[in-house]
Amino acid sequence: MLNRTIYNPLAKDKVTFLETEEDTGGAYELVEVELAPGGGVSLHYHTSLVEEFEPITGPLGIELDSKRLQVFPGQIAVAPVNSLHRFYNPSQTETILFKVYIRPARNFEKTLRIAYGLVNDGKVNRKGIPKSIWHMALLFHYGESYLPGIPLFLQKRVFGFLAFLATKLGKDKALEKYWVGERINGSDHFQKMAINNTPLL
Repeated sequence: MLNRTIYNPLAKDKVTFLETEEDTGGAYELVEVELAPGGGVSLHYHTSLVEEFEPITGPLGIELDSKRLQVFPGQIAVAPVNSLHRFYNPSQTETILFKVYIRPARNFEKTLRIAYGLVNDGKVNRKGIPKSIWHMALLFHYGESYLPGIPLFLQKRVFGFLAFLATKLGKDKALEKYWVGERINGSDHFQKMAINNTPLL
């Protein structure tokens, strides 16, 4: 069975899936994040997801559309659709804990499990970007997450087309081990069925 907790040594965070897409019928995903001193992620934005950050211990650092915020327990920070954002631990000595609601769930769990799996297998660069162009395209496509500084339409066209080719070439099969369940009695059937990942052009 899939472990509810995953770890990313680059971002220095440990993520526990408290409520998954399967649990909520796709309405949302709820995760708890344990973030080491100085840990965090780079700036990005989502075209279909809203994220709500709720510190348990803190403060939690949030950069949101060029504003730097410190969010304390009892407060909530919201990153709307298309907002450029990142989270980080401003402390250099204390580990912090916070919850994140992702609405709707979309492919969040699938994307995160693949991304963390690639990191732990040494298949990414120092910024966490997959070394394989096929894996990079599939990951960006699944997550509907994009980078600043490159026009959105261009990222969608390029990553969408490359993800389509990657699927046709079977490159997505190498990623299945990160997000599907154990094989049943060694057969080719999975305990957890795949989320629809038909690429959009």
